[in-house]
Amino acid sequence: MRLLVTGGTGFVGRWAAAALVAAGHEVFVTSRSSVTIPGCQVIVGNLFEKETIDTALDIAKPEVLLHLAWNVEHGKFWHAAENLDWAAATIRLVASAQKMGVRRMVCAGTCMEYDLSSNLVCSEATTAINPNTLYAVSKDATRRIADEFASVSGFEFAWGRLFFLFGPNEHPNRLVSSIITSLLAGRPALMSSGQQVRDFTDVRDAGEAFAALALSNVRGEVNIASGQALQLRELAHEIHAAMGGIGELRFGALPDRPNEPARIVADIIRLRDEVGFRPIKSIRERLSETVEWWRNRLASESVMPS
Repeated sequence: MRLLVTGGTGFVGRWAAAALVAAGHEVFVTSRSSVTIPGCQVIVGNLFEKETIDTALDIAKPEVLLHLAWNVEHGKFWHAAENLDWAAATIRLVASAQKMGVRRMVCAGTCMEYDLSSNLVCSEATTAINPNTLYAVSKDATRRIADEFASVSGFEFAWGRLFFLFGPNEHPNRLVSSIITSLLAGRPALMSSGQQVRDFTDVRDAGEAFAALALSNVRGEVNIASGQALQLRELAHEIHAAMGGIGELRFGALPDRPNEPARIVADIIRLRDEVGFRPIKSIRERLSETVEWWRNRLASESVMPS
């Protein structure tokens, strides 16, 4: 099968592309710069430009489009005006793909589309939609337009809602990486109360889940998550244990965010039973691997010539 993956060099996309290659498919990846991705043909260009979209579709001639590209720059993306550009680019991409005869399209959404005020498990079928950031509103609006277009145009459309991630190449200021890098540097890991409950997934598993969704015939919204409710305090202790108990976890050193939902956890019945995806490793194993990845990364940086 021929597939086109946008964002194939990104945090999630690189693992989705790798999973598709490993499964024996012909994979094309879009990138803003010339890079080498094992097993993939890279198409260089800016997806904000229609010419890039048309060129990528013409070269790849995909049966399936997996669209993962979007700006998620840490600390900036929630209210960035660029969300509007990505929404428009995604709609242009979907329209062009349909015109080119692409059979199936899968795009990445966010758990923040849900109404999180109830603190109940987020279900694709029963949880209300109530996004409250520009990022989440832009994602949800894009989904609604693409889904309606699919219903009148006849192509398959699926929307994978990502929950919380960790793993290799994560921004060092994000939660899991900040705990690991602080402890490795001999600094206390400063945290909020740690009472919040979240659903964390290793990015490698998230990428493989998106690959499985792309290769399936499942339509509509699908939560991309572990389905495990983990208090942030528990998560921090798991990381601490994986590091051999070095350093100090300092809970309450940072304030809890105002109006922050107490619980954000996914129902993964569709992902597990319809898509058929199950991760091969536990979160504990993945956390240990992430600790080792950071150890190796920081060690290599320390010996690089200045």
